[in-house]
Amino acid sequence: MKLENLATEKTVLPAAQRNYMPLKTRISRNIVFLGLLIFALMILYPLFWMFISSFKSYQEIYTNVWALPSEWHVENYALAWEKGIQNYFLNSAYVTGFSILLTVMSGTMAAFVLARYRNRWIDAALLFIIGGLMMNPEVALIPLFEILTFFNLIDTRWALILTYVAYRLPLTIILIRAFFITVPKELSESALIDGCSEFGIYWRIYLPLSIPIVITSVIINAFYAWNEFLFATVFINSSELKTIPSGLMVFRDALRTDWGVLLSGMVIASVPMVILLIVLQKYLVRGLSEGSVKG
Repeated sequence: MKLENLATEKTVLPAAQRNYMPLKTRISRNIVFLGLLIFALMILYPLFWMFISSFKSYQEIYTNVWALPSEWHVENYALAWEKGIQNYFLNSAYVTGFSILLTVMSGTMAAFVLARYRNRWIDAALLFIIGGLMMNPEVALIPLFEILTFFNLIDTRWALILTYVAYRLPLTIILIRAFFITVPKELSESALIDGCSEFGIYWRIYLPLSIPIVITSVIINAFYAWNEFLFATVFINSSELKTIPSGLMVFRDALRTDWGVLLSGMVIASVPMVILLIVLQKYLVRGLSEGSVKG
Protein backbone atom coordinates (compact mmCIF):
# COMPACT_ATOMS: atom_id res chain seq x y z
CA MET A 1 0.00 0.00 0.00
CA LYS A 2 2.82 2.40 0.82
CA LEU A 3 4.41 1.76 -2.54
CA GLU A 4 1.09 2.46 -4.25
CA ASN A 5 0.64 5.72 -2.31
CA LEU A 6 4.16 6.83 -3.23
CA ALA A 7 3.47 6.03 -6.88
CA THR A 8 0.25 8.03 -6.86
CA GLU A 9 1.94 10.96 -5.13
CA LYS A 10 4.72 10.98 -7.71
CA THR A 11 2.22 11.01 -10.55
CA VAL A 12 -0.17 13.54 -9.00
CA LEU A 13 2.46 16.05 -7.88
CA PRO A 14 3.97 16.76 -11.31
CA ALA A 15 0.45 17.17 -12.74
CA ALA A 16 -0.36 19.75 -10.06
CA GLN A 17 2.88 21.52 -10.80
CA ARG A 18 2.07 21.59 -14.49
CA ASN A 19 -1.37 23.09 -13.79
CA TYR A 20 0.10 25.80 -11.57
CA MET A 21 0.54 29.13 -13.33
CA PRO A 22 2.41 32.09 -11.80
CA LEU A 23 0.40 35.21 -11.04
CA LYS A 24 2.36 37.35 -13.50
CA THR A 25 1.73 34.86 -16.30
CA ARG A 26 -2.00 34.81 -15.59
CA ILE A 27 -2.17 38.61 -15.52
CA SER A 28 -0.25 38.93 -18.78
CA ARG A 29 -2.46 36.33 -20.46
CA ASN A 30 -5.60 38.14 -19.31
CA ILE A 31 -4.26 41.45 -20.57
CA VAL A 32 -3.46 39.92 -23.96
CA PHE A 33 -6.91 38.29 -24.11
CA LEU A 34 -8.58 41.61 -23.23
CA GLY A 35 -6.58 43.42 -25.89
CA LEU A 36 -7.51 40.85 -28.53
CA LEU A 37 -11.16 41.05 -27.49
CA ILE A 38 -11.17 44.83 -27.84
CA PHE A 39 -9.43 44.55 -31.21
CA ALA A 40 -12.02 42.00 -32.39
CA LEU A 41 -14.87 44.30 -31.32
CA MET A 42 -13.30 47.20 -33.18
CA ILE A 43 -13.29 45.11 -36.36
CA LEU A 44 -16.62 43.33 -35.96
CA TYR A 45 -18.80 46.19 -34.74
CA PRO A 46 -18.62 48.26 -37.98
CA LEU A 47 -19.66 45.15 -39.90
CA PHE A 48 -22.50 44.57 -37.46
CA TRP A 49 -23.60 48.22 -37.73
CA MET A 50 -23.51 48.04 -41.54
CA PHE A 51 -25.62 44.88 -41.51
CA ILE A 52 -28.19 46.31 -39.07
CA SER A 53 -28.39 49.68 -40.83
CA SER A 54 -29.00 47.99 -44.17
CA PHE A 55 -32.49 47.11 -42.91
CA LYS A 56 -33.34 50.68 -41.88
CA SER A 57 -35.15 53.38 -43.79
CA TYR A 58 -33.43 56.57 -44.90
CA GLN A 59 -34.88 58.60 -42.02
CA GLU A 60 -34.19 55.99 -39.36
CA ILE A 61 -30.49 55.80 -40.24
CA TYR A 62 -30.19 59.43 -39.10
CA THR A 63 -32.66 59.41 -36.21
CA ASN A 64 -31.72 56.04 -34.64
CA VAL A 65 -28.08 55.57 -35.58
CA TRP A 66 -27.18 52.99 -32.93
CA ALA A 67 -30.55 51.33 -32.34
CA LEU A 68 -32.00 48.27 -34.01
CA PRO A 69 -34.47 48.90 -36.86
CA SER A 70 -38.00 49.59 -35.73
CA GLU A 71 -39.12 48.01 -38.99
CA TRP A 72 -36.91 45.61 -40.90
CA HIS A 73 -36.83 46.74 -44.55
CA VAL A 74 -35.82 43.52 -46.29
CA GLU A 75 -36.80 45.08 -49.60
CA ASN A 76 -33.61 47.14 -49.46
CA TYR A 77 -31.69 44.07 -50.61
CA ALA A 78 -34.05 43.37 -53.50
CA LEU A 79 -33.86 47.01 -54.57
CA ALA A 80 -30.06 47.03 -54.34
CA TRP A 81 -29.85 43.87 -56.42
CA GLU A 82 -32.15 45.31 -59.09
CA LYS A 83 -30.44 48.73 -59.19
CA GLY A 84 -27.12 47.32 -60.37
CA ILE A 85 -25.43 45.25 -57.68
CA GLN A 86 -26.33 42.14 -59.66
CA ASN A 87 -24.11 43.17 -62.61
CA TYR A 88 -21.27 44.30 -60.37
CA PHE A 89 -21.45 41.07 -58.38
CA LEU A 90 -21.35 38.87 -61.49
CA ASN A 91 -18.50 40.90 -63.01
CA SER A 92 -16.48 40.58 -59.81
CA ALA A 93 -17.16 36.84 -59.67
CA TYR A 94 -16.06 36.45 -63.31
CA VAL A 95 -12.88 38.49 -62.91
CA THR A 96 -11.98 36.97 -59.55
CA GLY A 97 -12.59 33.39 -60.71
CA PHE A 98 -10.46 33.65 -63.85
CA SER A 99 -7.74 35.58 -62.02
CA ILE A 100 -7.48 32.88 -59.35
CA LEU A 101 -7.46 30.08 -61.91
CA LEU A 102 -4.72 31.59 -64.06
CA THR A 103 -2.63 32.79 -61.13
CA VAL A 104 -2.69 29.54 -59.18
CA MET A 105 -2.16 27.24 -62.17
CA SER A 106 0.71 29.24 -63.66
CA GLY A 107 2.10 29.95 -60.18
CA THR A 108 2.26 26.29 -59.18
CA MET A 109 3.95 25.34 -62.45
CA ALA A 110 6.54 28.11 -62.11
CA ALA A 111 7.13 27.22 -58.46
CA PHE A 112 7.63 23.57 -59.43
CA VAL A 113 10.37 24.49 -61.91
CA LEU A 114 12.06 26.91 -59.50
CA ALA A 115 12.05 24.33 -56.72
CA ARG A 116 13.13 21.32 -58.79
CA TYR A 117 16.01 22.75 -60.79
CA ARG A 118 19.06 24.85 -60.00
CA ASN A 119 21.16 26.80 -62.50
CA ARG A 120 22.02 30.42 -63.16
CA TRP A 121 18.95 30.99 -65.33
CA ILE A 122 16.67 29.63 -62.62
CA ASP A 123 18.36 31.87 -60.05
CA ALA A 124 17.99 34.88 -62.35
CA ALA A 125 14.31 34.10 -62.85
CA LEU A 126 13.83 33.83 -59.09
CA LEU A 127 15.45 37.23 -58.56
CA PHE A 128 13.24 38.68 -61.29
CA ILE A 129 10.14 37.28 -59.57
CA ILE A 130 11.22 38.63 -56.18
CA GLY A 131 11.68 42.01 -57.84
CA GLY A 132 8.06 41.84 -58.94
CA LEU A 133 7.02 42.06 -55.29
CA MET A 134 8.56 45.52 -55.11
CA MET A 135 6.58 46.94 -58.03
CA ASN A 136 4.02 49.48 -56.87
CA PRO A 137 0.76 49.33 -58.87
CA GLU A 138 0.44 53.13 -58.95
CA VAL A 139 3.87 53.48 -60.57
CA ALA A 140 2.96 51.22 -63.52
CA LEU A 141 -0.54 52.63 -64.02
CA ILE A 142 0.22 54.76 -67.08
CA PRO A 143 2.42 52.18 -68.87
CA LEU A 144 -0.19 49.51 -68.23
CA PHE A 145 -2.90 51.75 -69.63
CA GLU A 146 -0.85 52.32 -72.78
CA ILE A 147 -0.17 48.59 -73.22
CA LEU A 148 -3.82 47.64 -72.74
CA THR A 149 -4.90 50.39 -75.15
CA PHE A 150 -2.48 49.06 -77.78
CA PHE A 151 -4.03 45.58 -77.51
CA ASN A 152 -7.60 46.97 -77.41
CA LEU A 153 -8.21 45.56 -73.96
CA ILE A 154 -9.38 48.75 -72.24
CA ASP A 155 -12.98 48.47 -71.03
CA THR A 156 -12.89 44.67 -71.05
CA ARG A 157 -12.78 42.17 -68.22
CA TRP A 158 -9.46 40.82 -69.49
CA ALA A 159 -7.83 44.15 -68.75
CA LEU A 160 -8.41 43.44 -65.06
CA ILE A 161 -7.78 39.69 -65.22
CA LEU A 162 -4.37 39.96 -66.88
CA THR A 163 -3.31 42.81 -64.61
CA TYR A 164 -4.34 40.95 -61.46
CA VAL A 165 -2.52 37.82 -62.61
CA ALA A 166 0.65 39.79 -63.30
CA TYR A 167 0.65 41.47 -59.91
CA ARG A 168 -0.27 38.42 -57.84
CA LEU A 169 2.03 35.89 -59.53
CA PRO A 170 5.25 36.83 -57.66
CA LEU A 171 3.78 36.32 -54.20
CA THR A 172 1.97 33.15 -55.28
CA ILE A 173 5.14 31.65 -56.79
CA ILE A 174 7.26 32.44 -53.73
CA LEU A 175 4.72 30.99 -51.29
CA ILE A 176 4.24 27.77 -53.23
CA ARG A 177 7.94 27.39 -54.02
CA ALA A 178 8.74 27.59 -50.31
CA PHE A 179 6.50 24.57 -49.80
CA PHE A 180 7.72 22.65 -52.86
CA ILE A 181 11.31 22.84 -51.62
CA THR A 182 10.34 20.74 -48.60
CA VAL A 183 8.91 17.87 -50.66
CA PRO A 184 11.29 14.88 -50.32
CA LYS A 185 13.30 14.22 -53.46
CA GLU A 186 12.85 10.49 -52.96
CA LEU A 187 9.22 10.80 -54.05
CA SER A 188 10.11 12.32 -57.42
CA GLU A 189 13.02 9.93 -57.91
CA SER A 190 10.77 6.93 -57.29
CA ALA A 191 8.23 8.36 -59.72
CA LEU A 192 10.90 8.81 -62.40
CA ILE A 193 12.02 5.20 -61.94
CA ASP A 194 8.41 4.11 -62.42
CA GLY A 195 8.28 6.01 -65.72
CA CYS A 196 6.46 9.14 -64.60
CA SER A 197 7.06 12.31 -66.61
CA GLU A 198 7.98 15.70 -65.13
CA PHE A 199 4.43 16.93 -65.57
CA GLY A 200 3.20 13.75 -63.94
CA ILE A 201 5.42 14.41 -60.93
CA TYR A 202 4.00 17.93 -60.69
CA TRP A 203 0.38 16.82 -61.14
CA ARG A 204 0.39 13.61 -59.08
CA ILE A 205 2.89 14.36 -56.31
CA TYR A 206 3.65 18.03 -55.79
CA LEU A 207 0.20 19.47 -56.41
CA PRO A 208 -1.75 17.09 -54.11
CA LEU A 209 0.79 17.59 -51.31
CA SER A 210 0.54 21.37 -51.58
CA ILE A 211 -3.25 21.70 -51.17
CA PRO A 212 -3.02 23.88 -47.98
CA ILE A 213 -0.64 26.43 -49.51
CA VAL A 214 -2.61 26.41 -52.78
CA ILE A 215 -5.82 27.20 -50.88
CA THR A 216 -3.93 29.93 -49.03
CA SER A 217 -2.96 31.42 -52.38
CA VAL A 218 -6.56 31.16 -53.56
CA ILE A 219 -7.80 33.12 -50.52
CA ILE A 220 -5.13 35.82 -50.83
CA ASN A 221 -5.75 36.28 -54.56
CA ALA A 222 -9.52 36.24 -54.10
CA PHE A 223 -9.38 39.05 -51.55
CA TYR A 224 -7.15 41.11 -53.81
CA ALA A 225 -9.19 40.65 -57.00
CA TRP A 226 -12.55 41.11 -55.27
CA ASN A 227 -11.58 44.32 -53.47
CA GLU A 228 -9.19 45.93 -55.97
CA PHE A 229 -10.26 49.50 -56.76
CA LEU A 230 -7.60 51.42 -58.71
CA PHE A 231 -7.33 49.29 -61.86
CA ALA A 232 -11.06 48.58 -61.84
CA THR A 233 -11.76 52.32 -61.91
CA VAL A 234 -9.17 53.32 -64.54
CA PHE A 235 -9.39 50.39 -66.97
CA ILE A 236 -13.18 49.97 -67.01
CA ASN A 237 -15.40 52.77 -68.33
CA SER A 238 -18.78 51.21 -68.99
CA SER A 239 -21.07 50.67 -66.04
CA GLU A 240 -22.06 47.21 -67.31
CA LEU A 241 -18.51 45.86 -66.83
CA LYS A 242 -17.62 47.49 -63.52
CA THR A 243 -16.75 45.32 -60.54
CA ILE A 244 -18.10 45.84 -57.06
CA PRO A 245 -15.49 48.30 -55.65
CA SER A 246 -15.77 50.76 -58.53
CA GLY A 247 -19.42 49.95 -59.19
CA LEU A 248 -20.45 50.98 -55.70
CA MET A 249 -19.38 54.54 -56.52
CA VAL A 250 -21.74 54.62 -59.50
CA PHE A 251 -24.34 52.89 -57.35
CA ARG A 252 -24.04 55.62 -54.71
CA ASP A 253 -24.50 58.42 -57.26
CA ALA A 254 -27.45 56.67 -58.88
CA LEU A 255 -29.25 56.23 -55.55
CA ARG A 256 -28.64 59.82 -54.47
CA THR A 257 -27.51 58.74 -50.99
CA ASP A 258 -30.29 56.26 -50.26
CA TRP A 259 -28.14 54.86 -47.48
CA GLY A 260 -30.30 51.88 -46.60
CA VAL A 261 -30.12 50.47 -50.12
CA LEU A 262 -26.45 51.43 -50.45
CA LEU A 263 -25.56 49.62 -47.22
CA SER A 264 -27.50 46.60 -48.47
CA GLY A 265 -25.32 46.58 -51.56
CA MET A 266 -22.21 46.78 -49.40
CA VAL A 267 -23.40 43.80 -47.34
CA ILE A 268 -24.01 41.80 -50.53
CA ALA A 269 -20.50 42.70 -51.68
CA SER A 270 -18.95 41.60 -48.37
CA VAL A 271 -20.74 38.28 -47.91
CA PRO A 272 -18.71 36.14 -50.41
CA MET A 273 -15.34 37.05 -48.89
CA VAL A 274 -16.61 36.59 -45.33
CA ILE A 275 -17.95 33.13 -46.18
CA LEU A 276 -14.74 32.23 -48.02
CA LEU A 277 -12.61 33.18 -45.04
CA ILE A 278 -14.83 31.34 -42.55
CA VAL A 279 -14.90 28.14 -44.61
CA LEU A 280 -11.20 28.08 -45.51
CA GLN A 281 -9.59 29.76 -42.50
CA LYS A 282 -7.98 26.55 -41.21
CA TYR A 283 -6.28 26.03 -44.57
CA LEU A 284 -5.14 29.66 -44.56
CA VAL A 285 -3.41 29.35 -41.18
CA ARG A 286 -1.96 25.94 -42.03
CA GLY A 287 -0.69 27.03 -45.42
CA LEU A 288 0.96 30.20 -44.13
CA SER A 289 2.63 28.37 -41.26
CA GLU A 290 3.94 25.59 -43.50
CA GLY A 291 5.11 27.98 -46.18
CA SER A 292 6.88 30.28 -43.73
CA VAL A 293 8.49 27.77 -41.34
CA LYS A 294 9.54 25.13 -43.85
CA GLY A 295 10.59 27.55 -46.57
